[in-house]
Formats: sequence, structure tokens, C-alpha cells
Amino acid sequence: MGTGVNEGELLWEPSQEFKECSNIGHYMRWLKENRGLEFGEYNSLWHWSVTEIEDFWESVWEYFDVKASRSYSKVLTERKMPGCKWFIDSELNFAEHVFRNMAIDRPALIFKREGEPILEISWQELHNKVSFVAAMLRDMGVKKGDRIVAYLPNIPEAMIAFLASASVGAIWSSCSPDFGARSVVDRFKQIEPKVLFATDGYTYGGKAFDRRPIIAEIQEALEVLERTVLIPYLDRTAGPSGLRDVVMWDDIIGDKSVELDFEQVPFNHPLWIVYSSGTTGLPKALVQSQGGILIEQLKFLGLHLDLKPEDRFFWFSTTGWIMWNILVSGLLMGSTVLLYDGNPGFPDMDVLWDYAEQARMTVFGTGAPFLISCMREGMQPGKRHDFSALKSVGSTGAPLPPDAYKWVYDSVKDDILLGSTSGGTDVCTGFLGACPLLPVRAGELQCRCLGVKAEAFDEEGNSLIGEVGELVITEPMPSMPLYLWNDPGDKRYIESYFDMYPGIWRHGDWIKITPEGSAIIYGRSDSTLKRMGVRMGSSEIYRVVEDLPEVLDSLIVGYERPSGEYFMPLFVVLKEGVELDEELKSKIKNKIRTSLSPRHVPDAIFSLPAVPRTLNNKKLEVPVKKILMGIPPEKAVNVDSMSNPQSIGYFVELAKKLTHH
Repeated sequence: MGTGVNEGELLWEPSQEFKECSNIGHYMRWLKENRGLEFGEYNSLWHWSVTEIEDFWESVWEYFDVKASRSYSKVLTERKMPGCKWFIDSELNFAEHVFRNMAIDRPALIFKREGEPILEISWQELHNKVSFVAAMLRDMGVKKGDRIVAYLPNIPEAMIAFLASASVGAIWSSCSPDFGARSVVDRFKQIEPKVLFATDGYTYGGKAFDRRPIIAEIQEALEVLERTVLIPYLDRTAGPSGLRDVVMWDDIIGDKSVELDFEQVPFNHPLWIVYSSGTTGLPKALVQSQGGILIEQLKFLGLHLDLKPEDRFFWFSTTGWIMWNILVSGLLMGSTVLLYDGNPGFPDMDVLWDYAEQARMTVFGTGAPFLISCMREGMQPGKRHDFSALKSVGSTGAPLPPDAYKWVYDSVKDDILLGSTSGGTDVCTGFLGACPLLPVRAGELQCRCLGVKAEAFDEEGNSLIGEVGELVITEPMPSMPLYLWNDPGDKRYIESYFDMYPGIWRHGDWIKITPEGSAIIYGRSDSTLKRMGVRMGSSEIYRVVEDLPEVLDSLIVGYERPSGEYFMPLFVVLKEGVELDEELKSKIKNKIRTSLSPRHVPDAIFSLPAVPRTLNNKKLEVPVKKILMGIPPEKAVNVDSMSNPQSIGYFVELAKKLTHH
């Protein structure tokens, strides 16, 4: 159900008091007092941050009082991508910065499990548990640079195990337990872990899933794995049935804390390995640094999301999505971090809004598809709940359409900062996102983030304003991967990000930067539709098509046929009982024509059972396009990175029919 709003329509403006009380407002006053730098508004501050990048990042270090056991000799070796090094010679520890907040008397974590009451964990309890796990890792012989992996739901134990790993200088990596064995092995086998943390199972949508048989398969495949720490979660009495070299979580955790030592590591020492959705081939294992993530998160969470110690910071995520890594970083700000484990739509779509009220969330973050689903269901959570504590709603993972922006202000709360963020697993942050100093306009991301020289490029590498182009980053960022694991000579790293414009990061998103400095993302550029020389993003078509009451979901691709003609089919998932007859096809085409343009109208419309999606719920446009172009499915897509692998069969059959025409 649409809400009738135009892209760019003003929906909210911060009050003078809101701006002055924000961290970024305070930071600007600090720059004036300590550096003699005065910026009248955000855009001039941003411009300084991406031209004087060394001065900017040094100011972030000082403003947030980064604690280093050894100071840096230089902020940046050279402005070169890939390959530059940050804060040379400095040594520090990410987890040590988390536990600077020990004195805070608010909870460190709040946890809610599907169908269970809320649980609070104090800073002292968090510290105690991390100290026991860190001591156990040291007893197991875990040293700096060893890999620790987790196959865990979004539970407090995952955060505890991560902080213990960071404390001892090990390298963390996690997958969510809804990943199948092959998917997990494709990721973890690459990095040869020493220790695995896992739960006996998890609950989702009211159903229990015992994962011990999968853990046995993972153990089998990881030859160098020495120990598995099992956390009884599905069944509190669960034992290690059929698993080897198991240590039970409850046997590690004592009553009083032991000494928690923070291993001092170089700024550019790996913190964790994250994976980019491997739609083809093995997932890319991206290595991000302790210092790079620390300083980026202080900037992103502090200055853009405006997190403070009194905040209660929630983002719906699993341990297999980068938002979990950003969520754990909320502890750096001293904020209370809120976790949820379960299905966000069970028993109904109100469960997270209910949690928001009960836990008095100040920041409610989620994926754009969740907000869109709530809007489509006609929900009005603001009428049913007390959101007096709520100060902002965050959205990421996909473009948020203008009508969903309007829905948040109409149906959740009218006086909040709606921060839509676009970034990537690859950098563990937003390139574009929220800014407490700026207005919110429908469909627009408020700003390019500080220190992020995001631009829109045409094919020749010219920077565009007010036109759609490739999202590129033209100056280095501290949280860019140090390297890809097992990637001699950075071959895959360069192919993945620096192939189109040498020395410039091409992200693979389609973007328009407005003259005011805000931005609109139009979906993935590698699945961009290009008709009669004009490029179109798939997300604008989805917005129109999925607004129709008959349509539940949709997918559109465009590709050159062997004849040279461009073919652009649309696939729709229809409501139960609805047939795709000529009348409905005409209705869909007319809606697209009148809402967008004749150029956006598909060449054919097909009804399909389900849109293929990744484990993180992204539509698989590129693999579908490849299959329709005749590329064998096993080369076009890695089914283990999919949430619904059976959905690909439809396109394999269709490709056969289309080639016979």
C-alpha cells in the first residue's frame, strides 16, 4: 500500500537543540576550539574530511581518545588503494576500548529470544565471562593471529566469545546457524580455524533446529580444528553427542572473574574475517583490522548514528550479516546493545516493535525489507506502542523506497531521525548514511559519511552530480580490507574492487548524488538495466510492481540475446489464488509505464513460485541473468549462499525454453 510521496519530499528536520546536543555538533565545536577549524555546515566538514584525510582521521583518534600502548609515527603511508597502511607503529586492542566502559551502571547487553522474557547482562558480568573465555583460549594455546570461528545465533555468548578472541589478538569469524554445512565449510575451511564455538541448535518461527549433525560435518571438514566449545541453547541439558574434542561452555565460566589481559597488537593486525556473498565461486574472505574497525566504528556510530552511553542500540541481525559486527561495536560507545534471536515475523510482524517498547530502545535498526513488509501489512506500530524513548530508526541492506520513509513518519513516530544507510560488508560501515545535522527527505540517504570520498562515476571515470553513475570511493578508508585471505598478489582483491577504474574502489552500486550532497541508491550496478542506452535501477521497478495488491515479490533482469536485442523479462510472485492473465499483465505494464516511463516496461512477464535470494535476503539478479544467458547453473550461482536453492530450477527450465525460441 503506497502512501503517495515524492522522492526528495521533506519529512523531518532536526531542531537546533537536537543538532547542538548531537555528538557531531560537539565534535565540530571541539574542532574549532582545538584545531581552529570552523565549518558552517555538514557539507564543508565532509569536504575537509575527504581532502585532508590524514588530519581528519587523526582528529577522530584524538576526539574519541583512542588508547594506544604505543603511539603512531604517521597516520597514513600513502593514499593508495589497495595497500596503504594506517597509524603506523601504533599498538592497541579493540576489546580494551570496549571495557573502558566498565564503570557504566546501565546494562551492557539486553537479550531477547523468540518467545522468552528479556534478559539483562551488566558490564561486570560481561567482563567476567569474557575473562574466563579469554583464559580458556590462552590455555588451549591460542596465539595472536590464530583463527576462532563461531556457528552461533545472535546470543550474548557470541559477543562474549568475540570479545575474548579480540582480547587475545586472535582473528574472529562467524556464521549464523541457518547456514548449511557446505556454506559454513566454504567459509571456514579457507581460514583454517583452531577453535569453533557452536550451539546445539536454535529456534526460529516456533520450530526447533538441532544443529549437532551439521556441527559434526563441519568438524569433519576442518582438519586443523582442535577444539569445539558447545553452548547448550536449544536444550539446556544438551551434551556433545557425536562431536569430538568438545568443551562445554558451562565448564569454562566461573563465578568470579580472572584477570583479563588485552594483547597489544599493531593497528593493522586482523580483528575478524567477514565474507562477501559468494554468489559464484567461494565467498571472498575479507580481512579487516583491529585499529581500522575501531576508528571507523567510533566515527560511524559516534558521529553518524549519534550513539551515547545512555542509548539502547538495536539492529536486527544474525551473526552472518555485517550488521552484527556493527552492533557489537556499539559497546565501544558505552551504549547498551540489544540482541534478538528469532524470526522477526513470528508470531506476527509486531514482535520487534513490542521489543522496542519493552526494552525502551532509542535506536531501532533493521533491514529495509522489514520496514517495507510492515508498511504493506498496513501496520501502525506507533499507535499500539509507547515509543517515547525512540530517537532514531535505521534501515539498510536494500534501498528504502520513498513511501516507506513516509510510512515510518506516519506510522512509527513523527519526530525521529530515519537514517537509511548504504555501505558494505567489505568495509563494515556505511558509505552513505545518517546525519543528525541534516533534514530527512523521502528516498534519500542524508549524506556521504565523513572520511568517505563517495562519488558517482560515468564509464569514463568522470564524477557526476545529479545523474546516476557507479558508486566509487576515490580515497582510502581505514576499514577497507587489509587483504583477502589466501589471495597471492591481491589478485582477487583487485579484480573485485579495482577492475573498472584502476586504483579506485568500485562498489557495484548504482547511485545519484544530489547537488545538496544527499544520495539515492538504485540497486546493484552489475544487475543494472540498460535499455536504449539509458540505465535504470531495478529497485525503482520493484517499488512500483510490489505496490500492486496482487504482487508479493518480483525480480527483473535485462540481458543481450545472441541476436543482439536486449531482453528484459519481469518475474512476479503472486498472492494465492491470483492468476497471471492478460488483464493483470496489462495492469502491471500500465502501472510501470505511468509511474516510471515506457522504457521501464518489461518485454515479458512471468509468474514464478519464489524469487531466489541469498542467506541475507538479497535478490539474486545477476545469477538469474547468467542462467538465462545460458551459463550453466553451477557456474552461475553458489546454491549454498542461497536461502531457497530450489527456486533456481524454474530459471534453468525457462532458459531452455527461451533458447529454443
